[in-house]
Amino acid sequence: MDETTHPAGDAAIELAGITRHFGSGDRRVQAVRGVDLRVKRGEVVALLGPNGAGKTTTLDMLLGLSDPDGGRLSVLGGPPRRAVAAGRLAAALQTGGLLADLTVAETIRVMASLFRVTARVGEVMERADLERIARRRVSKCSGGEQQRVKFALAILPDPDVLVLDEPTTGMDVTARRRFWEVMREDARAGRTIVFATHYLEEAEQFAPRTVVMNHGQVVADGATAQLRASLGARTVSAAVATGRDEILRQLRADERTSAAREEGERLVVRTSASDEAAALLLSRGGHDLEVTAPTLEDAFTTLTED
Repeated sequence: MDETTHPAGDAAIELAGITRHFGSGDRRVQAVRGVDLRVKRGEVVALLGPNGAGKTTTLDMLLGLSDPDGGRLSVLGGPPRRAVAAGRLAAALQTGGLLADLTVAETIRVMASLFRVTARVGEVMERADLERIARRRVSKCSGGEQQRVKFALAILPDPDVLVLDEPTTGMDVTARRRFWEVMREDARAGRTIVFATHYLEEAEQFAPRTVVMNHGQVVADGATAQLRASLGARTVSAAVATGRDEILRQLRADERTSAAREEGERLVVRTSASDEAAALLLSRGGHDLEVTAPTLEDAFTTLTED
């Protein structure tokens, strides 16, 4: 991917050569291997990667929950813990519990008093869609409802930078849609948002930029649409009445073809030369032609295969 240049002074997050390991000797695990990442103020960035890729470890260091072994890290021009203490950096994480005996409303009010932002309680409850369950004890909330409580706590101080780790896990379709509507509003207002997710469609729909990690390293970083287009071949298919075996032989002989097969009366080819494949199919009597663009899942699979 082409490197993106940024003017000086516009960075919300800067990681340079960050490393982190756990254990020692034969049990030493290098979780993060020299990660470089720069996020501009107001950007929305999706962080993708398989389990064990180093995403959560990177986010923990970004939030000041752990210190890197090497490299340089800053949030809003200073140490992460300073940004957290000032209410300018906040997070909604998968880990970390809530006080089970408190109601949802009590939980929000208690945290609001600590940040001295009690006037924001009503607004935050509405934005997180918690008003209907305000009197419910946290212990009685579903996993998705508890995620919404964590999100409400994260936005209480009205932070400049918001970090989300699998934010919609456990949410139903309606709750996920509502959550991302709120995130769109925040992004338009200039809030910097970094979110890790396993839902690739969320990255496609809500993040203009995607960063992919694998084995503790950044293996791709760029515009989501460009990442999808550059790493996934198109799929071309058409209904073909006769001569399918010969057409398949021609398609498979092209080094740009990664797969070609029959599906009933249709021939389906995955190729980086979609125009040529389409022309061949049409010239041999093909009809009902379909050309499908690659998905982010295609790109993700390509990048993270061993």
